[in-house]
Amino acid sequence: MEDKLFSVQGQIVLAVGASRGIGLGLAAGFAARGAQVILVSRDQAMLNAARREIERDVPVETMVCDVAHSDDIARMVEAVMARHGRIDTLLNVAGVTVRKRAEAFTEAEFDRILGINLRGNFLVAQAVGRAMLEQGSGSIINIDSLTSYAPLSGTVPYAITKGGISNMTRGLAQEWGPRGVRVNAIAPGFFPTALSQKLWAQPKMQAWSDQVTPLRRLGVVEDLVGAAIFLASAASGFVTGQVLRVDGGVSAGINWPIEL
Repeated sequence: MEDKLFSVQGQIVLAVGASRGIGLGLAAGFAARGAQVILVSRDQAMLNAARREIERDVPVETMVCDVAHSDDIARMVEAVMARHGRIDTLLNVAGVTVRKRAEAFTEAEFDRILGINLRGNFLVAQAVGRAMLEQGSGSIINIDSLTSYAPLSGTVPYAITKGGISNMTRGLAQEWGPRGVRVNAIAPGFFPTALSQKLWAQPKMQAWSDQVTPLRRLGVVEDLVGAAIFLASAASGFVTGQVLRVDGGVSAGINWPIEL
């Protein structure tokens, strides 16, 4: 017998920032479990490629939206509500980063990172949240990061945004919980994606990851699917305002080089 406690069958799932990487992996995980997934990105060509990859198994929809523009976000939510009448789960994944020393960031780089990772994610959560508050239910899943636990060198603006996502998650959960909307976040550890594959392909980076990750490997996107399904399903019905760290144990403590 199928256990409906963890079911997302029939859910309307809006996956923003889902044309590749973590967003695409999460969207595919929901689609494979019977959810109606709408893939959202600012690039139609990438969306088409993502849809072809997922539709080997199940049909999905696509929608172009640039989270840097509030008008795009409003049109996106309006279109989804007109077509489906509700949004059950938001996967709020859009994000960018640049790696360099803090003193070397330009204003334009700083503004772009904060504009997408923090402002854009808030505006998406706000717009979708309004629809969820109207319907009296919904689950928002933001993407936090290991850097909100411990900033990594060369990622200060990115870490600033993820610290903001942590507080945004808690703040929205506090305000919207009484009206039926749950807000949580997933904080991945070290995951090679399209943005970081070259970095993690370096032997020294792989060796360092093995040293600091208790589970002794890098993450794969499939490692995140279970956490997202949990946060979107009835299994987490009394869970809100939480950051679920899926990092192989990196945030469990400091692994220092001594023999025990």
